[in-house]
Amino acid sequence: MEHGRLGSNAKATAGAYYFDGWAGRKGLAGDRTAPWAENAPTHLTRRLVEEFPEREPIWGWRDDSPAIMEQQIDLAADHGLAFFAFCWYWHDNGQAINEKAIREDPKHTGLELFLRARNNHRLKFCLLVANHQGFEISGTERWRRAADFWMPYLKHPQHLTVGGKPLLIVFHPPGGDRAGFACLQEAAREAGLPGVAVAACGGGAAEMGYTHATHYAITLGYTAGSEVHRYAELLQPHEEAWRGSREQPYMPVVTAGWDKRPWEGPRGLKQQPGWYFPDRTPEQFADLLRRAATWMQQHPEQTTAERIVMIYAWNEFGEGGFIAPTRGDPNGRYLEALRSVVMPAASKASG
Repeated sequence: MEHGRLGSNAKATAGAYYFDGWAGRKGLAGDRTAPWAENAPTHLTRRLVEEFPEREPIWGWRDDSPAIMEQQIDLAADHGLAFFAFCWYWHDNGQAINEKAIREDPKHTGLELFLRARNNHRLKFCLLVANHQGFEISGTERWRRAADFWMPYLKHPQHLTVGGKPLLIVFHPPGGDRAGFACLQEAAREAGLPGVAVAACGGGAAEMGYTHATHYAITLGYTAGSEVHRYAELLQPHEEAWRGSREQPYMPVVTAGWDKRPWEGPRGLKQQPGWYFPDRTPEQFADLLRRAATWMQQHPEQTTAERIVMIYAWNEFGEGGFIAPTRGDPNGRYLEALRSVVMPAASKASG
């Protein structure tokens, strides 16, 4: 691919994953030996506060207020983002759905605030079902119950549609259930919908019921030991992953950054050390996003007619994948990079 041709007439409908880890209360809150945790949201770590203060959003570490959600919606929409993909979690792993716990879970605060926001008409939304260990939906009947629970979201006028059908993204596709997906499609039709576009996040067979494919993030050396690498090294894995078919269109992902050191070790979330890529820049992010748009332009038979591209992420501050403005980027250079690709005319006018 010739670099000079990147982005010529390329179009993209860009959405960003929204991680709901910045509400609720940290378990250490109130502990006098951990003053940094006072009023801390669930996923704030000591390493994040003390070693990576530049990652703090311009509105602070907490995002659980209507005003902050409306601020985020305006920022996203003003810079060309089309939708948020909110992480959604089943409760009581392998057990019956606990609807009360789900509705009260701080990990769903952002989604509920979005639905009540006065300006939510400016963005679409969809769900990323975080179907991984600790939150797995096990068995057909539980998928049926989940489908019933999701239906009001899927029917919401601001829900993102692909080919006219609401989009549901499933993390950890091997945990899916073919019969459960059939129940989901049946429930959708009974609710007056034409069906559901079900995207496998990270690989999943069409025979299982996955109609589309995408990824959450693409990185290298996840638990290979603490080792610094260049963000440019992620270009090739991305371009190799961008593959789809008419049977299962692919929505390319663009990883805005990867550096999960705040999650690692006893001062983090006790995760194992892995490679990190601290030299990312807005220009590199824009280049990768432009390449994704160009790939969709050149391979329309492998992607969605809407040319949807997924951005990792809006607010994964702990993992280093974020485009929301922070103390280290108060003017929103990553948002400007996004707008330069998806709204080039607006960028030129403002420049």
